Amino acid sequence: MGILAIILGLLIYRGGGALSWEFLTSEPKGLFLGTAGGIFPAILGTFSLLAIATVAAAFPALLVSIYIVEYGNGAWFAKFCNYVVQSMVGIPSILIGLFGYSCFVVYLGFGISLLAGGLTLSVMIFPTVTVLMRDALKAVNGEYRLIGEILGVSKGYILKKVILPEASPNLLSAVLLAMGYAAGATAPIMVTAAVILTRGGISLHNPVMALPFHLYILFSQHVSIERAYGTALVLVLMLLCINSLSQYLRYRYEKRVTHFD
Repeated sequence: MGILAIILGLLIYRGGGALSWEFLTSEPKGLFLGTAGGIFPAILGTFSLLAIATVAAAFPALLVSIYIVEYGNGAWFAKFCNYVVQSMVGIPSILIGLFGYSCFVVYLGFGISLLAGGLTLSVMIFPTVTVLMRDALKAVNGEYRLIGEILGVSKGYILKKVILPEASPNLLSAVLLAMGYAAGATAPIMVTAAVILTRGGISLHNPVMALPFHLYILFSQHVSIERAYGTALVLVLMLLCINSLSQYLRYRYEKRVTHFD
């Protein structure tokens, strides 16, 4: 709590003065880009990247976690899948970026684009989402599965009607936590999607601005330290909102279960 308070306090002290309606809703401007104007294209680009990454990673992660927990039954292939997912969690993000560049930008021909960046982020968060979803399914009371077997109900029916509804708050929480992880990633999008400035709307086949990359440019090029801190403050507040929503969903679920018991 103290560390979080110090970080927020520093960001508010150094970057709070940069926050304004214009800063949040306009494009970067100035002789040195970013010394004036705002960060709206970066905010829009960040949410667009997160949307693609979440859709592309969540459904495969759910299928893999369902197989490992519900259908694997300790089989060697289920153990192998679990091992691969656990190993992928530790891969550095810059290596994920290089893979995304080689696969999506060059081999598949997407170029430096929103689509390539979103898919690269999906590869990065896939193992994290899978592990969190796997744990969410394991946390469901095993008596539901046992009673279903005793009554002769199919595993698929129990999964659809009981297991997934019971685990849904924690599954959604897993997705939100992974979104927070992806929102702050710079290395994967630096070589696949992000540019200093974009004109016009969002398109799958065009590059985008993103908050982490814009923050990197402002700091590394010493464009505007105050606006860099302001951008960092917006990014941290966005991450806090995502994580707070995740914790709220988990709290509501635990409260509902306690009330039911």
